[in-house]
Amino acid sequence: MPANTLKDRLSQSNEINITVTGRKSGRKSSRPVWFVQEGNDLHLLPVEGSETQWYQNILKNPRMEVESGGAKAEFNAIPIVEPAEVTVVADKFRKKYGPGDVKKYYSKFDVAVLVPLK
Repeated sequence: MPANTLKDRLSQSNEINITVTGRKSGRKSSRPVWFVQEGNDLHLLPVEGSETQWYQNILKNPRMEVESGGAKAEFNAIPIVEPAEVTVVADKFRKKYGPGDVKKYYSKFDVAVLVPLK
């Protein structure tokens, strides 16, 4: 499915499904996550930071499927580890979802993920 269709669906959603490949099992695994989209960039914030399983999986295999509203496409995820950049992403999540919900659901802010939608 073209990335434009997915981008259109992203603008209408607060949650997406990502599918990653297990670093040990090699099996595909899907889960819903929150995101922030800015143009052709999708930012993800793992709920348990660097200890989040899907994050550890993309370190081994950065290929990730993103699905929203039936539209899906595959992209390469890029880990963000620079503390200042992670803070910027976390602030974007607080702006979109509210500081209370981010504090409630996210426990560690040491990494983030960039998914270029190209």
